[in-house]
Parts: sequence; C-alpha cells; structure tokens
Amino acid sequence: MNDIVLYCKSYRKDFLRLKRLLASIQQFNQDAIPFYVSTPQADQELLIQVVGSAGYHWVSDESIVAANPRVSLAATHGVPGGLAQAIIKSEFWRLGIAANYLCIDSDSIFIRDFAKDDFLAPDGDPYTVLHQNKDLFQMASNRGHLKVERDLRAEAERVQALFGRIGPRYYCAPAPFIWSSKVWQSFDQGYLMPKGITLWDAVTPEHPETLLYGEALLKYQAIPVRAIEPLFRIYHYDWQYYLYKRLGETTEKLKQNYMGVIYQSNWESEMSLGASDKGALSVLLKRIKRFGRYLQSYL
Repeated sequence: MNDIVLYCKSYRKDFLRLKRLLASIQQFNQDAIPFYVSTPQADQELLIQVVGSAGYHWVSDESIVAANPRVSLAATHGVPGGLAQAIIKSEFWRLGIAANYLCIDSDSIFIRDFAKDDFLAPDGDPYTVLHQNKDLFQMASNRGHLKVERDLRAEAERVQALFGRIGPRYYCAPAPFIWSSKVWQSFDQGYLMPKGITLWDAVTPEHPETLLYGEALLKYQAIPVRAIEPLFRIYHYDWQYYLYKRLGETTEKLKQNYMGVIYQSNWESEMSLGASDKGALSVLLKRIKRFGRYLQSYL
C-alpha cells in the first residue's frame, strides 16, 4: 500500500481540465507520487483519446462503488451528479491503494514543486486542512456579501450538531483535501454502521463530505489533528477574483503561500469538452452580470 497518492475523480466534460492538471503534476511532482484518476467506465475510451494513457493510473467509478459491500450499484442510480462525485471521492480509500490520498479536482493546477512532506508529517500521518475561514468571511463582510458567511456558518453548525460537538466552527475546504483512510474508516465504523446507513445516505447538500470528514477526525481521533491552511488558492466568487487581481495578486506571488490554483469550471466554459447546453441568451446574461461585478470591485 502506498503511503500517499494523488487522486482525481473526473468525467468527460472535464477532460481538458484534467489534461492541464496532469501536465502540472508531471512538471512539479518531485517525489513521483502516483496519480490515480477515476471516471465512469463508459468514459474510459474518451479519456484516453483526450488525455492519453500515460502519467496516471485509471480506475472506474464503478469499482469504487463496488468496494463497499453495503452498497449496490443500482442504489446509486438517480443520485445527482455532484453528490455522486463527492461520495465516490470519499470512498476511494476502500480500494486499499493508499493509506492517505490528496483528493484533487480536475479544475486545479499545481504552480510549484511539491513533495510528500507537504502532505505527511515525519511519522507518516497526514496534515489536515482545517481552519475557520476568517479571511473569506471578513472579505465578504467588507464587500457586503453577508450571505456568504451566513450560509457557510449554518452548514458547519448542521454537521457539527450530528456529532454533538460544541465549540468553534471548522472548515476543511477548499480542495485539494488530504484524506486519511483511517479517518474515513473510523467514520464508517463509529457513525454510519451503527445507524445502518452509508455515505450515500449521509452526504447531502446540507451535510457535505468535507465537513463530515473534519468532524469525524475531531470525534474519533483516528489520526493526530495537525491543522494546516488551504494548499491551493481558490477564487470562490468572481468579485473575489477581481478584487485580488486589482490588489496585485499574480501566480508568481501565490507560489509563496500556495502550491496551486483552482480555476472553477463554471468560470472557464472554453475548457469544457463538448458543446455547451446553455442558450445564447443565458450565456450573454451571465457575462453581463460578471462584468457588473468586475465594475463593482472598483467601489
């Protein structure tokens, strides 16, 4: 078993983004950490056509689902795509490939060298992205986006209540996530199995997998809690992106504190494989709204 691997759950629409991510991994992966990619079985042929077959190990989403003996493939049908993707990513540990994995999304890109010791402590246990989101909350408040903090606080409180924990609200996002198989297993054995449920029942829009992992870590202490700040810069909102750029943020400057950047897929329609399913009017309105928020960043 590997001590750590890189893992990306992808699908056909994101294959151009995945190709860009793979190129950055090949450039900056100093310890040659193995890179695993999962897609639906039906997408494998297209994956090879677009991305190639070198530089990663492929596994099917179906094999990850099948690795949980309490879940049938039929039971996963009808689960919305975003939720299914989140659950499959969280169940990757069941394949027994690695003790830990860096779960990274297709719309990410590394911008500087990285190695195992960026993710693992000297004793082999992983660090965990765990913080209180104060920087984002303060910026949102400064800009009048009060809904940002209100919604994220409510989300954290809901998941925290599932475990009966009283104390500060913690957040485990953004991606990539350093996930331990021990933590996921402790959550399965300590929380899901006694209730007769699986992650396919537990992960919902109200209870995201990222917060479930963090609370499981704090509850069951399967590994030492070694909190670190987010590994990648993510621009959650376009107004945030415009503001940071106006303040002089560049990729070169980001390398001082971040090893990568996440370019959210809804910002980069040109990187989506295949024709857009949105009408011309919808695209135009979206661009007008975004330009309005760009102008607002000057206020």
